Amino acid sequence: MPVPNDPNSRLRTTIQAAGCTYEALAKDVRRIGAENGELLQTNKSAVSHWVSGTRTPSGRAGQYLAEALSRRLGRIVTPTEIGLKPADAEPSSDGDPVTAVTDLGRADVERRSFLAIAAFTAAGVAMPLGYDHEATARMLRARTGRSVVGAEDIDVVHQITAAFSAADERLGGGHGLTTVTAYLADTAAPMLRGRFPSEPLRCAAFAAVAELAYLAGWKHHGLGQEGAAQRYYQVGYQLACEADPHGHAAWMMRALAHQALSLKQPHHCVDLVEGALRRGLGHVDGQTEALLHITHARAYAATAENPSAARALLAAEDALLRDDGPQPSYSRVSGPAAGTVASHTARTLTDLADHVGTEQQHRDALTRWDPEKYKRVHALTHADLGDSLAAQARADEAVAAWTQALVLMEGMTSDRTRKAITSIRSTLAVYQRRRVPGAAELARRARESLA
Repeated sequence: MPVPNDPNSRLRTTIQAAGCTYEALAKDVRRIGAENGELLQTNKSAVSHWVSGTRTPSGRAGQYLAEALSRRLGRIVTPTEIGLKPADAEPSSDGDPVTAVTDLGRADVERRSFLAIAAFTAAGVAMPLGYDHEATARMLRARTGRSVVGAEDIDVVHQITAAFSAADERLGGGHGLTTVTAYLADTAAPMLRGRFPSEPLRCAAFAAVAELAYLAGWKHHGLGQEGAAQRYYQVGYQLACEADPHGHAAWMMRALAHQALSLKQPHHCVDLVEGALRRGLGHVDGQTEALLHITHARAYAATAENPSAARALLAAEDALLRDDGPQPSYSRVSGPAAGTVASHTARTLTDLADHVGTEQQHRDALTRWDPEKYKRVHALTHADLGDSLAAQARADEAVAAWTQALVLMEGMTSDRTRKAITSIRSTLAVYQRRRVPGAAELARRARESLA
């Protein structure tokens, strides 16, 4: 934020580029405030004070000012660009999701510190439960961009998302993160400011960018950067609401809950997944519904609501049997639904201390995933299988499963694989003392992998 009496040259330059008077710009700000339920008294003198640096916009006026300039210039103008936020400030999760996702992507490319140190918060999991989509939708629909967006533009976003999702499974979340976030900030998100020939195309564009935001979040999750991942999931949810407030929005609620469950932070997860099911049921296919139910089961198991977890497991199995596709691309990104359901059934049964059932589900999951296309999934599943075998005192088989996991993990840049390797080391120390065959060699390989 500019120091008083220090002219805001960024704002002055942007206003000059927009080619408007202070009076016209003040009128724009008032109109945008009214769109969002605020009656502002902004006039040309206020704009002059903002430019001179003698005052700064209060409340949400800075956001409205950035929005007014965005509409005039036909591109995204952020509060940071016009000198209303320090370059390294964290963008607000409120308001405009197009600006928010642009800021996140640019922060990734520029390696700004706020994103590197962003913390995952349990409160952030519940963001969708209090989100006012209607207010955001009014703001987004008031825009009149200059460029026309067609189906080809949207197809390219899907192609890039698919390509980097595939690379993620083979090489880990660190592969291509900067490329993905640069494309998200510089090309995909600005597309949402354009003109759309039809409402279905507009929805498809928001859906495509929401999927790319999800991928960026998933990549951060794979690197153990959970605060950054949560920010992308939140803005992905906001974009999904604009595309499809039923199925796609429900899926992004699942993503936020799934991350929290992976971090053993189940607060709000039951409420969040129940909200997702209320949105999604009747609007999604059986495969997608099964994935919502299995996350519900995990949330119940994590909060020791065992009977409810069992019912949710059955609901997932029933939904999986429905053949009423097509399955949308946003839920296909997680791989074959049957494999995902088996994997998460195993994790649910782990929380329920059913180690035999856990083993069976992990073995089933391995048959459902293509080992080449989903190399990381196979690696992590072998690691989890080893854990379930160790819990049954089957040491030799556990060592064999863990050894296979380490073989598959070679060359991956992934915090998830590192955590899996770290988790087995204490058990391996016990196995070494007991002289379990292969334990010493596996412990050596684990040390080398972590070095």
